[in-house]
Amino acid sequence: MSPFSSSTQAIPATDAIPHHLAIIMDGNGRWARKRHMPRVSGHKRGVEAVRTVIKACIERGIQYLTLFAFSSENWRRPTEEVTFLMGLFMRALEVEVTKMHENGIRLCVVGDLSRFEPKLLELIRRGETLTAANTRLTLTIAADYGGRWDILQAIERMLRAQPDKREKFLEADLAPYLAMAYAPEPDLFIRTGGEQRISNFLLWQLAYTELYFTDMLWPEFDAAALDAAIASYRSRERRFGRTSEQLYVDREPKAVLSHDAIAPLKLGQDA
Repeated sequence: MSPFSSSTQAIPATDAIPHHLAIIMDGNGRWARKRHMPRVSGHKRGVEAVRTVIKACIERGIQYLTLFAFSSENWRRPTEEVTFLMGLFMRALEVEVTKMHENGIRLCVVGDLSRFEPKLLELIRRGETLTAANTRLTLTIAADYGGRWDILQAIERMLRAQPDKREKFLEADLAPYLAMAYAPEPDLFIRTGGEQRISNFLLWQLAYTELYFTDMLWPEFDAAALDAAIASYRSRERRFGRTSEQLYVDREPKAVLSHDAIAPLKLGQDA
């Protein structure tokens, strides 16, 4: 069983600050191009924005942060850029994991990692093991990840473990096998860079997530930009299938009657 309920099966608790924030960090290349710099310079600057956002999430009490670092489709990019991104990921793991651990951050990496080099896989394993018990913030890096891949691998794993589910299974049967079963569904999704699509990211998990799109390029995204996204999130009605009127009723304080205020029921007498 997944420790978190599904937003399609139960109404999740909501707060003014999202519990789980998911981000597509788009615009690194365009940021560099605007400055007549190579695309890789934008990716380097994007790492600094990641540090800024992690710090801001901790300060605001966000418990889960998921970053879309490399999609299943990003292998289609030029070989030189893919090679640089893999190297940047390795250097970030070598430098940042100890700092994460010191700051109580748990690192998780999700995706089809089978195409990664052994050295990178070992760095991921070490980082996840070192930080496994940390609870201040769970930072998930989605690398070689795709939402369709996630659903397919979950079905395959479920059927290997429970062959009797081949004829019929429920959402609750599949949920524990999803790549992010350890986290609640995202409350807020942010995409920088001006595009307004989710690009095969967390297709299952974003069912009732609030979506926020900004033209700001990822290297420019900072704590103030995060606050603007959270302000937008706070303005939303999170109905989860209900009506606005139901939300209003649910928010009203319930009147509590004292025992003395309740007239006893007298059978056989006129009311």
